[in-house]
Amino acid sequence: MKILSAIDLLAIAAIHLFLVFDGVGGLLGVLFILNVIAAVVLAIGMLVLRGRLLGVASVLSLLFVIASLAALLLALTVGLPGGIREVWSFTLVPETVIVEAIGIVILAITSAFAVRAPRAAGGASTQVNPT
Repeated sequence: MKILSAIDLLAIAAIHLFLVFDGVGGLLGVLFILNVIAAVVLAIGMLVLRGRLLGVASVLSLLFVIASLAALLLALTVGLPGGIREVWSFTLVPETVIVEAIGIVILAITSAFAVRAPRAAGGASTQVNPT
């Protein structure tokens, strides 16, 4: 699941980077670049971290993808501060919704496993030998 999580985060980064190169500029372009940087850092974290740090990275990744999708959905409906509005027909909007929705499911599962794993390992190592 860690690899799938990293792949989804990199797909989110690729979509936003493509949109910047496709001409999205101004405040939205800057936000997209920050999105790319965050997604790449989180993807690397998903691949290299272990134990509790993996749990932290997976929960942060989940929150990041939820926030990214929420921002897009708000831009599609009521708009964001700074006059940022979006339409379904804009480049890669439907695909972004799909990739980010899938990412939420994958990262929720990954987070559940990652957060539970250190406790299970810790519980096993603290058992007292009855002899």
